Amino acid sequence: VQLQASGGGLVQAGGSLTLSCAASGRTVSLYRMGWFRQVPGKEREFVAFTKWIGDSTFYADSVKGRFTISRDNAKATVNLQMNSLRPEDTAVYYCAADRAYSAFYYAPRSYEYWGQGTQVTVSS
Repeated sequence: VQLQASGGGLVQAGGSLTLSCAASGRTVSLYRMGWFRQVPGKEREFVAFTKWIGDSTFYADSVKGRFTISRDNAKATVNLQMNSLRPEDTAVYYCAADRAYSAFYYAPRSYEYWGQGTQVTVSS
């Protein structure tokens, strides 16, 4: 499975951005796709995930109510709609996917596939 992230950019605080992640290859084998983010000098941080089949989604407390993850199975894409952006949301955002259940959904090690990062910068 290959993942291609896009949609990052520069936005003012309070603004919105939508990130997209296109999956290719054996997407039928996917269990979950998610987004992480990372700033220099810090560990990669969980943002949100959605199960590939079904309606389960989960969000980090820091983005709950502001970010929405959605997927389009026909297009094999997962989007992250980010509203009410804050300067602390500035990071490189990565999409990720795995093929098996893991209770550690928040841990990068639980995800087998990764896209390249896309930079999101929120100015104050």
